[in-house]
Amino acid sequence: MPPLPSPVATVKPHRPYFFYGHRKPTQNRPTVRGGLFSNRQTINPANTAQPTPYDPLDFDLRKWDPDADSRPGTRDPSQDFFSVAKSLSPIARYIVDSFRKHGRWGPLVVEDLNRLRRVTPKLVTEILKVPNIDPRLSSKFFYWAGKQKGYRHDFACYNAFAYSLNRTNQFRAADQIPELMHMQGKPPTEKQFEILIRMHADANRGLRVYYVYEKMKKFDIKPRVFLYNRIMDALVKTNHLDLALSVYDDFRKDGLVEETVTFMVLIKGLCKSGQVNEAIELLDQMRKNLCKPDVFAYTAMVKVLVSEGNLDGCSRVWEEMKRDGIEPDVMAYGTFITGLCKGNQLEKGYELFEEMKEKKYLIDRAIYGSLIEAFVTSGKVGSACDLLKDMMNSGYRADLAIYNCLIEGLCNHGLVDRAYKLLRVTVKEDLQPDFFTVSPILLSYAESKRIDDFISLLEQMQKLGFCIRDDLSKFFCFMVKKDNGIMLAWELFEELKLKYDCSVQSYNVLMEALHSIGKVDKALKLFQELNDKKLHCDSLSLSYSIAIQCFIEIDDIQEACSCYNRLREMSLVPSTLAYYSLVKKLCKIGEIDAAMMLIRDCLANVTNGPMEFKYTLTIIHVSKSNDAEKVVEVLSEMIEQGCPPNNIIHCAIICGMCMHGTIEEARKVFTAMRVRKLLTEAEVVVYDELLIEQMKKKTADLVLCGLKFFGLERKLKAKGSKILLD
Repeated sequence: MPPLPSPVATVKPHRPYFFYGHRKPTQNRPTVRGGLFSNRQTINPANTAQPTPYDPLDFDLRKWDPDADSRPGTRDPSQDFFSVAKSLSPIARYIVDSFRKHGRWGPLVVEDLNRLRRVTPKLVTEILKVPNIDPRLSSKFFYWAGKQKGYRHDFACYNAFAYSLNRTNQFRAADQIPELMHMQGKPPTEKQFEILIRMHADANRGLRVYYVYEKMKKFDIKPRVFLYNRIMDALVKTNHLDLALSVYDDFRKDGLVEETVTFMVLIKGLCKSGQVNEAIELLDQMRKNLCKPDVFAYTAMVKVLVSEGNLDGCSRVWEEMKRDGIEPDVMAYGTFITGLCKGNQLEKGYELFEEMKEKKYLIDRAIYGSLIEAFVTSGKVGSACDLLKDMMNSGYRADLAIYNCLIEGLCNHGLVDRAYKLLRVTVKEDLQPDFFTVSPILLSYAESKRIDDFISLLEQMQKLGFCIRDDLSKFFCFMVKKDNGIMLAWELFEELKLKYDCSVQSYNVLMEALHSIGKVDKALKLFQELNDKKLHCDSLSLSYSIAIQCFIEIDDIQEACSCYNRLREMSLVPSTLAYYSLVKKLCKIGEIDAAMMLIRDCLANVTNGPMEFKYTLTIIHVSKSNDAEKVVEVLSEMIEQGCPPNNIIHCAIICGMCMHGTIEEARKVFTAMRVRKLLTEAEVVVYDELLIEQMKKKTADLVLCGLKFFGLERKLKAKGSKILLD
């Protein structure tokens, strides 16, 4: 037996090749130097040298390490290729690292790629699968690889290219890959079209699925049954049933045999569109050609019909299921009962519930919840409570939604004490009641003037962790929506503000409600109280906006303008209604310049301003041409858009013509509006006087500006004072 070789003898001599060292140069390629290979061993962490700034021009392939961690400060956070590159082959890592360094396709990237002897289709596929590569880089790389001498992309390359384009939302370019394959002598197969169809189907692009299907027919490729089902399912889900039926016609012309999935896709589509008769006919065809539908198929049909609210269709499908002798399961019962309860067919839903109990099915808590909610909605609170007892006897624990529904029903029937007992049950069972649990009880206490109980409940809410300030604003918002609830909310607020520090939102809710019913004095009183607190928050913008509208209604334009100025001083923006009411009032009293300034301010700060404001700026712009016909065309466009001219538009005509036009052209516009019966004779006279006054103001302003420009203002003042002395 020969002796074992010594450890020294097992070490092989170093043979450099591409990964390890220098590659032998040839007549076609220059010398290419490989990088450092570390056998995937961790670099010594003790080396804590300071990182040097990275410069792409200083890159040396001999010093490039594909396995070393990227140094801090040299990695682009927007394109973090390195973490992905860990799972790539060394050459792929080198290419990805080149993309990372240069960021875009150019001579530097091409220079790095030319250092390689050759790029194989397998390597191209690997690069295209990297998720973080810029699609422009991957596309350029794909076309660059295809230009290599003797190189041809394989199917895997084309598939990876399609995935890469779709990953960056360039699905239209991905759809052109079959044509690209055909041009490059690689006819596409069904697999390439299946990839495109699957990508479009996952993104709910039904029309694109049909587009790819039509392209398949141009290439004389017939899909398999599986792919046909995928196409029809995508079209049905995106509400293109007519296209799905046309695809089914092609399916039958190709002589293919339907599967269960084929029938169910079309049946669900017909049910979704309300064509129950056609769906039942297709069920008959399924029975004859394939098999009898099972309970899962019928449950899917019932679920689709319930989601569309077609309870009559549900009943027909339910009868078909019984005719086939199929026993519905718990899922089918639960889906149908829930739909019947939501569709106000409680009696039929309860019959199915009793049928389930006779069959000794395990009734789900969701079924109990649907029935309890339906009983409460129909006013049968006693039956709902009995059903709650039945559910608890069956071993279920009621959730908070069921208790909320019962508490609201009891409060609506005046049984607030029983509702309060249920509230205590929710606390005892640690269900963490929310605002919707407590608000019906609070409303009942407020309506019955039980203020002490109301305040006691608020104190208990505070102990449970409720934020009283926020919840009171929610409660007042909930209360003012009730019939005759606004004045009741105001009276309650007057009581509560003595004990609680009410929030600005509560003031806003009540001010807006009082303004809506014409109680402007009470709304302004609340605004004064809020103003005395000298608060500063964003919610004050709504408070001042409501106050502006209230001051406009009592014809106090000075206070309205001062509110606007205070808002702007606080860097807050009024509401659109406040802008509109203030502009309309200014136009009414002849302050046209101030109104136009507010219109510009509104459109600069509000996302969607009034239509009149937008057309105001259009009219002022058109007035630069001093042509009455163009202004009349803008007015005609307004009428077509359902925005008839009002006082603001009339003042815009006056402003535009006084700034850029003449009195004669403005009068032509008003005459044309008089002919179209948009203005009365009296209104034409009023606006004509306003036009003359505005023109005088503009003329005086121009004269004053001229005097200031030539320095004659002092002489004018001295002459005026001399005349007064004389």
